[in-house]
Amino acid sequence: MNISICITVFNEEKTISALLESLLVQSKKPDQIIIVDGGSTDTTVEIIRHYQRKDGRIKLFVEKCSRARGRNLGVEIAKDGIIAMTDAGCVPNINWLRNLTKPFETKRIQVVAGFYKMTGNSPIQKAASVFLGVTPRRFDNSFLPSTRSIAFTKKIWVDIGGFPESSEGTAEDTVFNYKLLKSGAKISRVKDATVEWGMPDTLGGFKNKVFGYAKGDSKSGIKFFPGKGIMSHNIKAISIFMRYFIFGLALFFSFVEPPLFILFVTIIVTYYGWSYRKVYLEHSNWKVSKWGPVLQFSSDVSVMRGFISGIIA
Repeated sequence: MNISICITVFNEEKTISALLESLLVQSKKPDQIIIVDGGSTDTTVEIIRHYQRKDGRIKLFVEKCSRARGRNLGVEIAKDGIIAMTDAGCVPNINWLRNLTKPFETKRIQVVAGFYKMTGNSPIQKAASVFLGVTPRRFDNSFLPSTRSIAFTKKIWVDIGGFPESSEGTAEDTVFNYKLLKSGAKISRVKDATVEWGMPDTLGGFKNKVFGYAKGDSKSGIKFFPGKGIMSHNIKAISIFMRYFIFGLALFFSFVEPPLFILFVTIIVTYYGWSYRKVYLEHSNWKVSKWGPVLQFSSDVSVMRGFISGIIA
């Protein structure tokens, strides 16, 4: 079973060494490590070439292109067999590739969804994990594959037409997942095929990440995701608009009927109290949980901005 790891990078001089070091010490060795650089202007390419001299399995291709095109180019170059993917900024566990590819031994599985451990020591990073990803206790059979930790047969990639290249900036992994699910692909979910994924350590970094995700989801045009229903990303984005519309109505009527101001305050306190509680349920730490309301408001605003930006882009 030939296994190729395909990665896209762009200006990752701070993270690429940790990623490559982790791939070179995997308990199951990949046959190839294919890296497509999208035109980095920092020292990313020089660092990768340094590692190439140490290990001939590393193949580097520099092409100024979108992330989706970079992913497809890497898979095109890879030998037939199994394609594993992770992202720059992630550090796979030493047994990641072994655990990720084991389900393919059944000859029936076409896709394996690994998992990720969201890392960061500061309170804001720990709180951000509740908003940006899936926490371990919520990992179940509805978990969607992520390019942070995924493997698939090259054949299924061919069958569904690869990653979408038609629209720059689209959430290519979301559309890829959508096509996988619509095709009826056989997916295995492996919780211990884990990579570490660092959380943003600033409020600005958090907002930028949420904005980017929301914009990509909006541009994808996917309304209902198979198996997600009203929990689909774009439906949730619309619900946030409705939520703040209700908040606005409650505030307006509180000026017309001052006693209703108590209702408005109750709604706001309940909502942001809920955001505190959902962080506390994961971390049981008030210093972390106090970021819940701040990140909730920041996330809501960023989602609405991203959703609109995706529509008009």
